[in-house]
Amino acid sequence: MALRTVTRKLGSKLLPRFSSTSLLHSHATSFGFKEVHEEEKSRLVGNVFSSVASSYDLMNDIMSVGLHRLWKDRLVSKLNPFPGMKHLDVAGGTGDVAFRILETLNSVKRRATQDVLEDNLHKETQIFVCDINPNMLNVGKKRAMERGLGEDKSLIWVEGDAEALKFKDNSLDGYTIAFGIRNVTHIEKVLAEAYRVLKRGGRFLCLELSHVEVPVFKELYDCYSFFVIPTVGELVAGDRNSYQYLVESIRCFPSQETFASMIAAAGFQKVEYENLVGGVVAIHSGLKFQMYISTLG
Repeated sequence: MALRTVTRKLGSKLLPRFSSTSLLHSHATSFGFKEVHEEEKSRLVGNVFSSVASSYDLMNDIMSVGLHRLWKDRLVSKLNPFPGMKHLDVAGGTGDVAFRILETLNSVKRRATQDVLEDNLHKETQIFVCDINPNMLNVGKKRAMERGLGEDKSLIWVEGDAEALKFKDNSLDGYTIAFGIRNVTHIEKVLAEAYRVLKRGGRFLCLELSHVEVPVFKELYDCYSFFVIPTVGELVAGDRNSYQYLVESIRCFPSQETFASMIAAAGFQKVEYENLVGGVVAIHSGLKFQMYISTLG
């Protein structure tokens, strides 16, 4: 498959457009094209994912014609996992990204010399899968058991909120979030938490449905999104409304440039993004160069 790839490094000229608190004071937020109270959004999003959890992976295959697998492969290749790492995959309930990380590490281990040091490093690897929805986590746990993954305690399932993570400051080597940040109430809080929990030198990676840039392709993509995806959702998952929300939420998500500037405003450096399939999805990345020091007493 041919992927159109555009990688752009961001200059400082983008940074003044956002501050870390610029979006914190609104009491309304979007749920698709609807405006709802902030307190209501998390409940509505929770209902969506509780409804689609059992058919989530099948629908991903159908909607993307299987391309989501290649996009997640690309995400993990950019992460460049290493034995002994402590990694957090947020909104990763069904385990797709975490499984790929573990499989990559298993492949590295098989290729490498089996000395004692490396074996110990591999045993200490910890991949945390964090999701706010217990139904999604249950699907992931079942899939992990079927694959025989995480039997060495390297895979840890955590029910938690991306906006208030229960991890220590400067404690993790990597952070990924795939198709999840679009659904949160406060994107800037999620980015701040990602920055807080990563170690110095830690990598942030986000895979998200994004904005198509090519005019003709955009028209075709819009037709597919608004007419085909909700219909398929109704036929396959018995839930048209959840997939209507999906396509609306993509249009409400910030553009690639805007989201990249928000990542930089959270403190990350070397922020860049890569468009896949003309911007249908984008992978954003950033590095944490400074230690996080809490300002709380």
